[in-house]
Amino acid sequence: MTSPIFEITKAATFDAAHYLPDGSLERGYTRMHGHSFSVEASVRGEATGPVGWVADLADLDQALRAVAGELDHGVLNEKEGLASPTLENLCRYFAERLQPRFPGLSRIVVSRPTIGERCAMEVG
Repeated sequence: MTSPIFEITKAATFDAAHYLPDGSLERGYTRMHGHSFSVEASVRGEATGPVGWVADLADLDQALRAVAGELDHGVLNEKEGLASPTLENLCRYFAERLQPRFPGLSRIVVSRPTIGERCAMEVG
């Protein structure tokens, strides 16, 4: 019998301003504006060790909140790697910072709940 594979997920929120330098002028993407963001990070794997878990949810929570905190109440365009802060690039930003600590990182989802938009990135 094979061991079951589990996926655990933690979520965090942050608020930030941004603009898309190459975005549509007609839609206002090039103007500075802000959003409330939600981000979810999922880690996938077997439940191992004496506790029997994929990873410590408290560690994942702390790491995810730390990355979200780097962006909170700032201008996303000013962060390395976010010159064009699309949802896709935000997913990549979170994945690059979390994967070294969580090799089983499997998915990042960044959303703007108030306007019904989200992007998911499979990691691995």
